[in-house]
Amino acid sequence: MAQFSLSEAKARFSELVRGAMLGEEVIITRKNKPLVKIVAARLARRKPGTGKGIWMAPDFDELLADFRQYW
Repeated sequence: MAQFSLSEAKARFSELVRGAMLGEEVIITRKNKPLVKIVAARLARRKPGTGKGIWMAPDFDELLADFRQYW
């Protein structure tokens, strides 16, 4: 886990992001107190079967009664 001051992190931002993408945790500090932690984002993946129980009404595509007068 690497620690950098805020001013140093500004100057080396691209390098710190690259390190985070490789799995390194980067801590940015202000006055020697932890302020922010940079880590790589983990994108959620959709799992098959997670939509079970969701249904769509048979008239889903029908125009709502309120709008029929305009159509």
